[in-house]
Amino acid sequence: MAGGGPAGAATALALAYSGAEVVLVHPDSAPEWRVGESLAPPARTLLERLGVLDRVATGGHLPCYGNRSAWGRAALTASDFVRSPYGPGWHLDRRRFDASLREAASDAGVRHRPGSVTGVTRTGNHWRATVSGAEVTASYVVDATGARARLARRIGARLVHTDHLVAITARVPNTGQGGDGSGRFEDGTEHTSLIESTPFGWWYTAPLPSGERVVMAVTDADLVGQAGLRTPDEWWAALGFSRHIGARLPVHARPPERLAVLRAGTSRALPAAGPGWAAVGDAATATDPVAARGITSALATGIAAAGALTADAGGDENAIRRYAGLVTGVHTEFLHARATCYRVERRWDTPFWLRRRRLPDDMLGGSSRWRSV
Repeated sequence: MAGGGPAGAATALALAYSGAEVVLVHPDSAPEWRVGESLAPPARTLLERLGVLDRVATGGHLPCYGNRSAWGRAALTASDFVRSPYGPGWHLDRRRFDASLREAASDAGVRHRPGSVTGVTRTGNHWRATVSGAEVTASYVVDATGARARLARRIGARLVHTDHLVAITARVPNTGQGGDGSGRFEDGTEHTSLIESTPFGWWYTAPLPSGERVVMAVTDADLVGQAGLRTPDEWWAALGFSRHIGARLPVHARPPERLAVLRAGTSRALPAAGPGWAAVGDAATATDPVAARGITSALATGIAAAGALTADAGGDENAIRRYAGLVTGVHTEFLHARATCYRVERRWDTPFWLRRRRLPDDMLGGSSRWRSV
């Protein structure tokens, strides 16, 4: 198992529950910056299946009571979780969340190996993987290395990109112009995610358990300079033109000292699985953060892949093929929903939005299948 994020930990945990011996290979230190900071309410069912719902619920994360968006219009539209049968979602401390999943995997018997998988070859029905210079033999390998899908590409899968979106990200103080110093606002948005479209793409912000908030500008990689987002000062100036996001920041706030440029594009591994292997999470299907489904998808693909590998080990010769087909179907449906979402915004004839209006007509409609996994 290569990769110790939510997808890798979920797969390892589900496999361990089935009685498999699992080695989870991941770096000693976690990345400081990640795109995914929120978890939607439906993910509760996945966490419950993995036996980690209580860990997450008591893990010091902030509740998320809904989303606010200014998309296709200047005014905010509310989507509240009050009526959700699952309850609220969470604004995550990602390091703590990821670590809690790995700890649960350890408790279930998963062995951890620091390092990375630098090579893999298949002989008969077994794999030989090189893990930081040492050799490990396994019946199955799982790629949970993220959107670069390093292991899947070594095995022979193609990485198909739909776009090259990036998220230029910073963490800033969580007090706003209308606030009282605690990050509370008269419109009740202190525990919600907020998204606001702009001519160059869109802004996103959400509070963090640390007392900060994450703010990111999302655009195409080749438009970063044109959008004036290259430096902290430029990024801050662009933020000042937003109507809603900027209002969540302190009146006397200063530009962040540094920015993180994170890959946020849509891509998929083709195929997402084959004889003796599977890709999970972003390595299988990486989706535009506008959908806010990255962590949910990581958990869902992990559970589904573990089920497929367990079934294959039990003699079901079509289990891995079905998993690969499921990933293909879900990714295609996401592309449909993504096209519909972006076509709602018609206010700007700028490169970012014109590109998304030119998506094929058959990329309209669709819904997620992960609820049935």
